[in-house]
Amino acid sequence: MCEAEKFIYHKKKLLLEMKVKFLGDSKLKNSLVSKSRMSLWMIRAITILLLWSCCVHLVAVGGMWGPRLLKGWPSCFNSHHDLPMASQEMTSLPMKIALPPKRLYQNNGYLMVSCNGGLNQMRAAICDMVTIARYMNVTLIVPELDKTSFWNDPSEFKDIFDVDHFITSLRDEVRILKEVPPRLKRRVELGVYHTMPPISWSNMSYYQDQILPLVKKHKVLHLNKTDTRLANNELPVEVQKLRCRVNFNGLRFTPKIEELGRRVVKILREKGPFLVLHLRYEMDMLAFSGCSHGCNRYEEEELTRMRYAYPWWKEKVINSELKRKEGLCPLTPEETALTLSALGIDRNVQIYIAAGEIYGGKRRLKALTDVFPNVVRKETLLDSSDLSFCKNHSSQMAALDYLISLESDIFVPTYYGNMAKVVEGHRRFLGFKKTIELNRKFLVNLIDEYYQGLVSWEVFTTRVKAFHATRMGGPKKRLVIPNKPKEEDYFYANPYECLQLLHENDSGNSLDETI
Repeated sequence: MCEAEKFIYHKKKLLLEMKVKFLGDSKLKNSLVSKSRMSLWMIRAITILLLWSCCVHLVAVGGMWGPRLLKGWPSCFNSHHDLPMASQEMTSLPMKIALPPKRLYQNNGYLMVSCNGGLNQMRAAICDMVTIARYMNVTLIVPELDKTSFWNDPSEFKDIFDVDHFITSLRDEVRILKEVPPRLKRRVELGVYHTMPPISWSNMSYYQDQILPLVKKHKVLHLNKTDTRLANNELPVEVQKLRCRVNFNGLRFTPKIEELGRRVVKILREKGPFLVLHLRYEMDMLAFSGCSHGCNRYEEEELTRMRYAYPWWKEKVINSELKRKEGLCPLTPEETALTLSALGIDRNVQIYIAAGEIYGGKRRLKALTDVFPNVVRKETLLDSSDLSFCKNHSSQMAALDYLISLESDIFVPTYYGNMAKVVEGHRRFLGFKKTIELNRKFLVNLIDEYYQGLVSWEVFTTRVKAFHATRMGGPKKRLVIPNKPKEEDYFYANPYECLQLLHENDSGNSLDETI
């Protein structure tokens, strides 16, 4: 091999060795980079796992110790007086507050309830059922509302109440689910559970001793009637306070209903003070009670036919005049106009009628509107499109009236039904707002004397004012009648145990402040 060939050979060999070395170094470098990236990914993954584990432990510890640490959680004693003036436009709307911690407890089973009656009858029942579920340590399924009563309202719980707020605001007391868990759903669909009506006006020992064993045995218990199933009196204070907390904090109407309520209140406030008149002179009320005073013969016959058409209305043969004399009938529009005038209500004040369609329409209302010309209703204050979502939904309409009733300067019910009672109690909670508790038995007998010319107008007005001077919704102890729960004061009309802190701030409502 010549020198030139040797030179070329060695050069090629050198280049080949350099290439091999370069490729080796590249593979090594790539290998190192790959290992570095893998290490970084592993560090990140381990860090995430550690953080997640810490969060889980913190939640568990918070569930156990949260109730003791959360000293600032508001009780049912919080009132609107503590809020700035700007936030008092709708005092019935609760503040936005931090969620309470979940309560951890041994679940004894699931409680399903079917409420019966109108909106406020069901509202009080829901408060009772939450309280009962809490003290039996069971999970409550969101209550089912009555759809088969006279009103045939198809509304679900979520159509009237803010269901998410209901669940979360009470989660430190009781676990509430929208429906039974999947493992029990098929069983419920097949009807494999125990159903029964609980005994009315029962105390907590009844639920602990008789109802709780049934829950434990069947795992799912359905209570198919809920009205007045918990006693008014002789219950532990913590039980009474929980009933208040559910009623005044846990049950909030849907944002749509509350927004409409704000609009109506704003419209009324722009024109000055207003009085809400719960004029319970509706066809169903008159037919059910058998009260036909002031009705013509055709109307009396129509009301009687309606009463017989509903088999669950047990009382059929009724002496209307005798019942009226006993104070068991709602005041007529004529009697109402006379009473409001005697109480000194300004004839120019706005009167908002919180009720359904008045029986007899404008003809019967004329006696009221002739004396008080500024009578309004939600249908006259709002466009029909505003009310379209709750048309033919009486409970949603009643919810709107409920909100406006809470905000009024004076609330006057002409019959002591469920709405009158629950609104009265709620207005007490809001600072003993004026509610004129009319005594119908006293009034109708005095009105008859006035019409017969036995007393003058001056005597009539003096007696009406004097009799009602202490019936303005101010502080008073709840009347207790042992063994006669139907005759004693209703808890939700005067939740005395929850109002004691307000007594010192109340100056006592009087007729001198009447608008």
